[in-house]
Parts: sequence; structure tokens; C-alpha cells
Amino acid sequence: MSNAAADTEPTQPPPGDDQAFFGQPRGLMTLSGLEVWERFSFLGMQAILVLYFADTVAHGGMGMEPGTAASVSAAYGTLVYLVSVAGGWLADRMLGSYRAVLYGGILIACGHYAMAVPTDAMTWIGLGLISAGTGLLKPNVATMVGKLYRTDDERRDAGFALYYMGINIGAFLGPLITGWLGDHASWHWGFSAAAFGMTLGLAQYVLGRRHLAGRRHGAEFALAPAPMRRAVRLIVAGAVVVAVLATVLALTGWLTMDRFVDLLTLVSVIAPVVYFVVMFRSPRVTAEERGKLRPYVVLFLASVVFNFILFQAYSTMMLLASTNARTEILGFHFPASWYASALGAFEVALAPVVAAVWARMGPRQPHVSNKIALGVILGGLSFLLMVVPTSGHSGDTYRMAAWWIVGSYLLLGLGDILLETSGMSATTKLAPAAFTSQTMALWFLSLALANGIQAQVVKLYGEVSNPAYFGVNGAIAVVAGLAVVAAAPWLKRTMHPVH
Repeated sequence: MSNAAADTEPTQPPPGDDQAFFGQPRGLMTLSGLEVWERFSFLGMQAILVLYFADTVAHGGMGMEPGTAASVSAAYGTLVYLVSVAGGWLADRMLGSYRAVLYGGILIACGHYAMAVPTDAMTWIGLGLISAGTGLLKPNVATMVGKLYRTDDERRDAGFALYYMGINIGAFLGPLITGWLGDHASWHWGFSAAAFGMTLGLAQYVLGRRHLAGRRHGAEFALAPAPMRRAVRLIVAGAVVVAVLATVLALTGWLTMDRFVDLLTLVSVIAPVVYFVVMFRSPRVTAEERGKLRPYVVLFLASVVFNFILFQAYSTMMLLASTNARTEILGFHFPASWYASALGAFEVALAPVVAAVWARMGPRQPHVSNKIALGVILGGLSFLLMVVPTSGHSGDTYRMAAWWIVGSYLLLGLGDILLETSGMSATTKLAPAAFTSQTMALWFLSLALANGIQAQVVKLYGEVSNPAYFGVNGAIAVVAGLAVVAAAPWLKRTMHPVH
């Protein structure tokens, strides 16, 4: 696009867009459509990733032990969300949200295409590209949703619920397609389907760009020209140094897979601590904004606990389903990875119900902290439920009924809707003005920490009994949810006027 066209293009969508999509802004349809295909590709791939890692080399897998496969899969998730910090900064200071999302989508698509090539090297290259692309896309597309509404717009939570329903349409469809291809053709055919889905998502995003509120071609808090050039040089130089150093350490045998996983976990712990300190001390953050960051720390920790459980739907739960769950319902046989679609299906079905309830209740709906607390408790109960079918067996050859895992995913799906939609909505409300995209990235950094912790804990899977593994983790989550409920009076007071 020419500079003249860019200067005359409006930064706000057409006035008639405000209630064009089920009473919500039409831009929500564009962003939800993008997320349908992004989640189709991301979760479709992730549903088969741990199975691909754990499958034998003879069957086209990578031959990892189950605990190692789950740990590496979690480490990949850690890397994905760690990069979101850089994605938020790049959007705020250099690219702008629209371009950050566009470039991120392109990298994701290229990563999936790379994984479609049946070599180990292309698998790791593909995962690296997807990590970089998701870090650009995820924090910024959610921020763009927040820009569709005023802070006091009561449709906001309902809009995020509809947006999240779109996400879970992709989460439902992705594992069905990639899982079937992985089971009947090859794992790499499954990765090819993920690549095709992300390509469709990019196309509809570009076609619907005029409906996006606040879209600008430059960053809202752009660096001055001189600091911008210096930042570009530092980014390029840093990327080269890291790549060379990692290559040298890997060739000398120091940088093993286990050490890389441990390093990512360490970074996932340190990064949010440093990031909170920077925001609390920043001169760009007002005293009022700083006061709202304090309750946000509690919401951040609640997100860590819940997502530690949620992400295991694609690691330990997938491994459990492939070895100890029946893969047939009413005589119909299906791939074990299809269990992941149950989670998406429940969220597709329940998200509009939750949105309708919040819209009907209006200002009488529960405080955001109570919604998040209930989500954490439901996540814990989903693991506690698994104690029943995994108990009382003398060996590991038993097969539980499919309904146990489906029931666990029902609890987890409802908890996910309550926590993620409320958490993302609250983040856009509590974010300091100068750190809008970066604060959204901080919410996703909680997902990095959840994955970082998971990367260590899942090493115990198969080493301790399944009832102990699921029981202890589930109980910890329930206790954490009850702690947020106990802190509700303080949270309501410090988050005011955010309800």
C-alpha cells in the first residue's frame, strides 16, 4: 500500500459495524475468524505432537520415552509464550498490532509447512518458527479485541466469550483433522493440515482488516528514529549471537535436550518477576495504574495454576488416552488424539451460554476474580476425577471407558471459558496505557510459566502412580482456587471500578 493511501485510510471501522456481529462489533468476527484457524493449526498440531514424539521411529515418530515426550512438548509451549513478551514489545514500539499479527501469522504458517517435511531437522525448525509467530500473534490479537470496546462497555466480557468460542471452534476441528491424518496417513500429513488452516486464517484476516478498531500502520508508542535503528541492530545482533552460541553448545554436547528444557523453565520463572518489576517502576505508569497491577498479580498466579492443568490435556492426558482409554464409542473407533477435540467441543457449546448469562446479568454478574477462582477450582476437579478410573488396577494394561476423559474435559472446558475470557478481559482493563500490548503479553507469560512448571512435573508421569499424579496436582489447583475466593474482598476493592 502506498504512503498516501496509508495516510488517508481511517483508523476506526465504519460506524455501522458497532452491533453487526450478534450485537457485537463486526471487527470481532474478523479477529475470531483468525483465531479459529490459528487454533485449528496450533492445537491440531499440539494434539498429535506428544504422540509423534513418543511414537517409535519405525512408525514415523521420534522414539522418545513418554515422560520425555511430555516434557519436550511442554517446553515447546513454554517457548511459544515466552516469545509473546517480545511480540508485545514489538507491537507497542515498532510494528503496531495489525502488522505484528500479520507477520506472526506468516511465521506460523511457514513453521507448519516446515513440519510437514518428514525430517527431524525440519521438525525443530518448524517448531521454532511457530514459537516466534505465535509470540507475535497471540498477545496482539487479544489486545485488538479489547480495542473494539470502551472500558465501561458491558458487552466486553460477552464479546470476549464469543471471541473465545471462535478460538474453540478451531480447537475442536483441528485435532479431528490432524488426528485422523496422523493415524491413517502419517504424522507429517497432520502437520500439513495445520499449515493449510493457518493460511486460510491469514487470508480472512487481511480481507476483513477495515473492520478493526484502532488499526494503525505504526506503533502507538513508537520509538524515535535513532532508538528505532539501534533497537533493530540489537535485535539482529542478539538473534545471531544466540543462534551461534546454541549451535556451538549443541555441537560440543553441553546443550542437551534436558538442559534446554531446564533452561526454559528457569527463564519462565525469572521473566514474569522481572517484567512486573519493570512495569511497577516505570515512570510511564501512573500511581492509579500501579495500584491496579497489584490485584493483577493474583490473577496472574491463578492463571498459572489453571493452565498447568489445562495444558496437560495435550500431554499427559493424551498419553493416558493412547495407552489406558478405550478409543471407541458405541462401536465407532477413533484416534486417541480425538479426545482433544472433546475439550474444544465443550467450549464451543458452553461459550455462548456463558456469554448469554453474563449479558443477561449485566452489572449483577460475579466479579471477575470470582469467575477466575471458579475456573481454577473446576480445573482441579477435572484432574481429581481421573483418580477414580486410574485407581485399583494391578497393572498398566487396563482400559477405562471413554466417558471418564470426556467428563474430565467437560469440567476443564467450562473452567477454561470462565478463566481465560475473564482473565483476558480484565487484562485489557487493568493494563497501563503505555504497556497495553505488553501487559497482554504478560497474561500469556503466565501460560509460559505454567508450561515451564509442567515441563518439570510431567517427568514424574509414569514414575509415580496415576492416581497420585492426578490427585495431588488436582488438589493443589482446588486449594489455589479457594485462596482466590478468600482474597475476593481485597481484589474487588483494589480493582475498582473494574467489575
